Amino acid sequence: MTELLFLKDAYQKEAIGVVIDHTPEGGLIVDAPLFYATSGGQPGDSGHLKWDSGQLEIATTIKSPEGSIVLVPSEPAKLPPVGTDVMQVLDWPRRHRHMRVHTALHLLSVVVPLPVTGGAIGAEKGRLDFDMPEAPEDKQALTDALNRLIADDLPVTEEWITDAELAANPGLVKTMSVAPPKGAGKVRLVRIGTETQQVDLQPCGGTHVASTGEIGPVRIGKIEKKGRQNRRVYLHLDG
Repeated sequence: MTELLFLKDAYQKEAIGVVIDHTPEGGLIVDAPLFYATSGGQPGDSGHLKWDSGQLEIATTIKSPEGSIVLVPSEPAKLPPVGTDVMQVLDWPRRHRHMRVHTALHLLSVVVPLPVTGGAIGAEKGRLDFDMPEAPEDKQALTDALNRLIADDLPVTEEWITDAELAANPGLVKTMSVAPPKGAGKVRLVRIGTETQQVDLQPCGGTHVASTGEIGPVRIGKIEKKGRQNRRVYLHLDG
């Protein structure tokens, strides 16, 4: 069974993997992927692979139609043969910025307590779309609320529940456009705060920082109208 290293430790920057397959499009699959694959609005990781006789730049990581995690080279190249041990090396600064933005967006869904209809994560900014007929009047108040939660340096942890437990607690799901990662019998929940002083708890398969203080200062950017009921709120890393 494939071991998803990015779920075990989002801070792991290098790891050995064994090449178990090539794709017809020129990608490759390893048995223990360190690279996060594009999903849930978070981009796929980039970096490079090293092995005894070569090196290969990885532009991004995606999921195959069958659900395998595929490392996509930056240009067509000779791939390491199936069975080769390769060292996976993340573009760590880029991954870490994704982790900061992703965690900040969880906090944005706290300070704007409305259903989320979409979202996207970048290395410098992210955005959430809300079921929000009217735009907030005071962007600075939202920025201040976010930065207070960040300054509180709240722990970010995970736990797992069953698909049935999630079905019995539909209020955990904030996103209307993206279904929680389920189907394997269990669902990963990401908590901000503690069980007794909880700020947020929602299903999520992405990578996050270990505490909110690691996000650093943020600011609310543009708020765009996207249809009669939707507003798009941009969040920027601000330092």
